[in-house]
Amino acid sequence: MSKTTNKFSPEVRERAVRLVFDNEGQHGSRWQAIVLIAAKIGCSAHTLNEWVKKAEVDSGQRAGIPTEMAEKMKALERENRELRQANEVLRKASAYFAMAERDRRSK
Repeated sequence: MSKTTNKFSPEVRERAVRLVFDNEGQHGSRWQAIVLIAAKIGCSAHTLNEWVKKAEVDSGQRAGIPTEMAEKMKALERENRELRQANEVLRKASAYFAMAERDRRSK
């Protein structure tokens, strides 16, 4: 579960990112465009900048792991962790029953 809340819908995020890409030429720098647009939608400039970077990674304009791949990796890591835990439980249960069987035979 995410540690942060998603205050903004994906549609708002996409629109804000699109506004940055469309309006960065009208401002002195991308950062100025980000600051102005972030103020209009009510998020921090840092947050909007992160959304823009993620959109660039997802579109292949910037190096990094795309969101879809990161989500797949996260799901696989979670599944791997759960399987390791289940395997440990089974290993302990097997050792317990083996000891019980050995004790039963020795009596």
